[in-house]
Amino acid sequence: MAESSVGTANEPVALRLVDREFLIACAPEEREGLLESAAYLDRKMRELRANAKAPGFDRLAVLAAISVTHEFLALRKQGGGDPGVADGLAILRRKLEAALDAPIK
Repeated sequence: MAESSVGTANEPVALRLVDREFLIACAPEEREGLLESAAYLDRKMRELRANAKAPGFDRLAVLAAISVTHEFLALRKQGGGDPGVADGLAILRRKLEAALDAPIK
């Protein structure tokens, strides 16, 4: 994922994570990857919720972030790592942080 280029309008994308909706603006060419990432995160959060004693959304999000980061680092160690992936994850993380900080509509 790259930062959107000049002249490319960001569009809001609705993401559902464990029955909560978040709107995140992204460039049209990033939409598919963002939706795929959100679906993966949603599955991971639901998996963790099924195995935990009444966790709150914030706790689920942190546990899922740790789990996904662990998976990513293990894969990076196996394959030597790709700096482009790390940059893309940093961009996605900033977008998710902004969405979580935004008031729920």
